[in-house]
Amino acid sequence: MGECRICGRKSMFISSRLGVCLSCIRERPEEALAIVAEAREASRRKFGLPPEVPRSENGIKCGLCANNCRIGPGEVGFCGLVANVDGRLVRFGGTPERGVLEWYYDPLPTNCVAWWFCPGCTGRGYPTYAYKPGAETGYKNLAVFYGACSYDCLYCQNWPYRALAAKRKPVVSARELADIALKDERVSCICYFGGDPSVQMPHAIKASELAFQEARDRGRIMRICWESNGNMNPRLAIRAAELSFESGGVVKFDIKAWDESLNLALCGVPNKATLENFRAIGERFYADRPEVPVLTASTLLVPGYVDAEEVEHIAEFIASVDPSIPYTLLAFYPQYVMNDLPCTPRTWAFECYRAARKHLENVRIGNVHLLW
Repeated sequence: MGECRICGRKSMFISSRLGVCLSCIRERPEEALAIVAEAREASRRKFGLPPEVPRSENGIKCGLCANNCRIGPGEVGFCGLVANVDGRLVRFGGTPERGVLEWYYDPLPTNCVAWWFCPGCTGRGYPTYAYKPGAETGYKNLAVFYGACSYDCLYCQNWPYRALAAKRKPVVSARELADIALKDERVSCICYFGGDPSVQMPHAIKASELAFQEARDRGRIMRICWESNGNMNPRLAIRAAELSFESGGVVKFDIKAWDESLNLALCGVPNKATLENFRAIGERFYADRPEVPVLTASTLLVPGYVDAEEVEHIAEFIASVDPSIPYTLLAFYPQYVMNDLPCTPRTWAFECYRAARKHLENVRIGNVHLLW
């Protein structure tokens, strides 16, 4: 049983390691966020990462993601890959020459959040965007796991990426990554995740441009896909979506929460840029490629925190862009700081599902094996 340090309420759906309950985050955000900041600082200190987005008055603006860190002398950016060294910004990753990442070949069909409509798992868009009218069995996805992030989710399912950010390696150039995709004739898509691609977009975009153009010149399919929190530089977000649109790929935004205080508590930064980028991509591209949805969203159903109220607001927002945009609700597994919570209960998931279906035509529950 967890306990809220503000109201004293106890429940299995309150994370003592976070320190506050959902009601206090919504109703008493200033107090709640001060308590959460303690947990965030302790968790990030282990990896040498700053406890919050740097806002030094005389710092240098980074601008690579939507956090827009202002990094003072001797400081590092929120992602850990940028530093102010003697009054100039030094980038240890995210440039075309240096991507901090790991990669592997993932056989298709895979457990991608867009599995229920993506060309690699279903054959949608065949023959333009898929090699087969069904699942591309025998083909592969190049999975690119970036070692840094613009969010700091205290329930992060892939939290070991922080070790890569701390070491700033392994390093792979954009040219090397494109060659890895091209050398295996069975690679039909590249998916960037992590961590998150948002803090290394120049690297990912360059690798994508090289791989997609050279694959097309050889008569090959090479879909470009993104799994991201969406906290991107707006200009780079649009370029990423262009590459997905042209190649038959999918832009997958993980919308963590609707309430900004909840997003700050769980993820350390506001959600404004995520929502703005989602809308911009949807309004510019979604209606023009109906055979394969170019944009989708997912939300992790963190029990006790991401409830039906949050999901309904997110669903309303998605529907304001287009009600046919696919939306996946993902069951939670306890990880990282908030590992004292249970998996998502079945009743919680289906309450959220019903809330989303009020507004959206295409809703799925993922990770159903975790429900109880």
